[in-house]
Amino acid sequence: MNEKILFVDDEANILDTFRRGLHRRFTLETAPGGKEGLDCLQSSGPFAVVVSDLKMPKMDGIQFLRHVREMSPNTVRVMLTGHADLEAAIAAVNEGHVFRFLTKPCDGGTLIKTLEAALEQYRLITAEKELLHGTLRGSIKVLVEILSLVNPEAFGRSERIKRMVVATAKELRLKNIWRLELAAMLSQIGCVSIPEEILSKKYSGQPLGPEEEQIYGMHASIAVKLLDNIPRMDEINDIIAHQADNYVVGLEQPIGARILKLALDFDDLEQQGMTREKAISVMRDHPESYDPGIQTAFERAVFVEEGFVPRRLPVRELLPGMILGADVKTVSGILLLAKGQELTDLVLERLIRLSGTYEVREPVLALAPIQ
Repeated sequence: MNEKILFVDDEANILDTFRRGLHRRFTLETAPGGKEGLDCLQSSGPFAVVVSDLKMPKMDGIQFLRHVREMSPNTVRVMLTGHADLEAAIAAVNEGHVFRFLTKPCDGGTLIKTLEAALEQYRLITAEKELLHGTLRGSIKVLVEILSLVNPEAFGRSERIKRMVVATAKELRLKNIWRLELAAMLSQIGCVSIPEEILSKKYSGQPLGPEEEQIYGMHASIAVKLLDNIPRMDEINDIIAHQADNYVVGLEQPIGARILKLALDFDDLEQQGMTREKAISVMRDHPESYDPGIQTAFERAVFVEEGFVPRRLPVRELLPGMILGADVKTVSGILLLAKGQELTDLVLERLIRLSGTYEVREPVLALAPIQ
């Protein structure tokens, strides 16, 4: 593992000393100021450790490390200064979440021990996150695969809205889009407990009766209960729980839920047979339901479909990466895969296996990526 350390100091002789004394033991890069340090972090990162001087012109060490924390939260931060300033130390710890605070002149042995401890801290942070992400990905993969097997219509819906949610989040330049993507993927997982006849009516655009609406409306809370046992799912659960909420000015609502609400309502209208233009028009007639800023970004996102071309192909000519442009059904009308689902190796393998058992309606309409 190539764990790099970035030293930032406005004194060139100090940086030269670091390079000469530490280059054989550590992988180092240096920057002569805060702005240059941030540029280096962006162009040459990630860095395991950043060591910054406190007193620098234009951008001091506290401001710099605060930016480092925002840009690269896993990076371990160390402050080095020629002044034993208690107030500065407190500010550095509070604002920049500094791991260690060293005073100049700092002897080589102390500096090396500090860097080794900082690298070990970085390994602990990244190992824990990799373990959690691995557990999270594994758990979610199982749940999504169960949904695809138990209810392909619900799975197809989650795939359709996932693409819209991600595209909208990119339009808004949001961070941590993966959380919104997971929330969209899992937003329909509670449908495994909803009667099939209700889901069939909902997904085909037929109106539900009052009791059916009440039963269907429970799926979000069911999903949250299912996901409560997976660690670190609080933010994702919050998005899923509020996916059907109308926008209320002044009320704190997860931005992911506001995006998901738009995607779900848009998908409902499309399933009723509306064109995209008509669906957008209908949603514009209900401004009280949506966050106007997000709605504008959503509209831009759903009309961007560059990079795909529709093709009608036999099952055995379908390829990974294609997206279904229509439901895949048997000749007798059994739904095998829902419109909007992305074709992966696993999905294609299952479809080919099913086509050996059932007579599938061919050709299949798919959106193929333009090479």
